[in-house]
Amino acid sequence: MLSVTPLAAVAEDAFKNFKQLDSTAKMPKLNAFIAPGSAGAAAPMLRDVSLEAKLTTDGESVQEGLSWYVFNPIAGADGKLPLVASAEGGPAAFQLAPGDYFVNVSFGRAFATKKLHVPDSGDIDKQVMVLDAGGIVLNAISGSDSRIRPDELSFSIYSSDVKEDGERGLVMADVKPDTVVRLSAGTYHVVSEYGNVNAVIRADIQVEAGKLTEATIQHRAAKITFKLVSEQGGEAIADTAWSILTASGDIVGESVSAFPEMVLAEGEYSAVARNKDKIYQRDFTVKAGGNTDVEVLMQDQQAQPADDGNLD
Repeated sequence: MLSVTPLAAVAEDAFKNFKQLDSTAKMPKLNAFIAPGSAGAAAPMLRDVSLEAKLTTDGESVQEGLSWYVFNPIAGADGKLPLVASAEGGPAAFQLAPGDYFVNVSFGRAFATKKLHVPDSGDIDKQVMVLDAGGIVLNAISGSDSRIRPDELSFSIYSSDVKEDGERGLVMADVKPDTVVRLSAGTYHVVSEYGNVNAVIRADIQVEAGKLTEATIQHRAAKITFKLVSEQGGEAIADTAWSILTASGDIVGESVSAFPEMVLAEGEYSAVARNKDKIYQRDFTVKAGGNTDVEVLMQDQQAQPADDGNLD
């Protein structure tokens, strides 16, 4: 289950309430550069060029979190466009020699590029670049309303398009909860992982330009702690090896610990505990949000000889 709340946002207000990825402090607006090849005895007069970026055509100017890059359009010997100028922060102001340039502005994972012509004379209009971007903030719960600890949760964001090999393009990995991710408008495929066993949920989320979308994903899982005990409520027995199997017999988790803890998706499982030369087993059920202990009792279970690998 996925709960999505789009929030209409003026860029700078909507994105300040959460931790931000790729955020930058406001920097001085003036960077003076001369285009490569223009230096000489009679250097051309530099022209003032002002730039700003918006999330939408009719939106407000973005005041922070932007990265600006100005490139010479003629590739260098390495095949790359030479970087002429750069700045970080909000609106930018450059001093550039007359000529042609490519300007790129990025806002997190959203970006826009345009060709810029700086004339020898005359007025130069402020250059406005539209990012067509928004953002998402991801979180998750277990069961109906159990909040998941941030350090037990991670998200990966993929493109919505599936390639010929059946895979999706990774946009960003290991995104933490309550973090603003700035993206170009569009649909993204989000994978939420709770723990590191089999509690994985996938959802498609729409990012709208000029809006911050808060999405809460519902995991059907619970945190289970395992104990091998000699009596109910007793102390966990050390030096125990654990294997957790699904109802079909597939192993989903293993551990060597007195009381291992695993996050498991909702369903039927078997806990197999091996201690010294004995094996003990107990079936159990995981219900969404039902964090609990599973005790395997030594005296109540038929001990099975451990397989030593011999066939005779």
